[in-house]
Amino acid sequence: MTVKHRYPFTAIVGQENMKLAILLNIINPNIGGVLIKGEKGTAKSTAVRSISDLMDGLKVVDLPLSITEDRLLGTLDMEYAIKHGEKKFEPGILYYADNNILYVDEINLLDDSIIDSLLDVAAMGVNTIERDGISHSHSSRFILVGTMNPEEGEIRPQLLDRFGLSVDVFGEKNVKDRMLVIERRLAFENNPSAFIQ
Repeated sequence: MTVKHRYPFTAIVGQENMKLAILLNIINPNIGGVLIKGEKGTAKSTAVRSISDLMDGLKVVDLPLSITEDRLLGTLDMEYAIKHGEKKFEPGILYYADNNILYVDEINLLDDSIIDSLLDVAAMGVNTIERDGISHSHSSRFILVGTMNPEEGEIRPQLLDRFGLSVDVFGEKNVKDRMLVIERRLAFENNPSAFIQ
């Protein structure tokens, strides 16, 4: 079985504001997350996904654009409750995001109903599911990190207000830095383990 390596956070060339914003949120999650705006190829996703390698126990939980409300919040198995007389909670993504990073790529394209549910849980730090008189609650305190390409549409003001920091990223203009980006990427692809060391 081959080990899948992630490109290391510390090898990202430039993008200092983006890296600092992510690190500050790791140090102090009360900042309220970060929105990273920029064109494709500016290492947005790479930076977010690789940050977990710097801290033991920290995971990046992806929230796909096609997510349903049940998959986001979780659901109560009513059939099980009726048959066995006890609650059975089927956890959603917000359960796994607790004390981790909740990452939404192309957050500006997320469905409005999902945004509303996400904002409610983010504000309270608790996810409560109620169905047919049965309820279940669990902690859901996460660092919300969203990335987007502004060319693909705007972000809802209510969601924008949720982020403690917002960072614009741009492709490297300096020729030496651009060469370094390519050199590092090729070295990583050629031998990921050696490059990471």
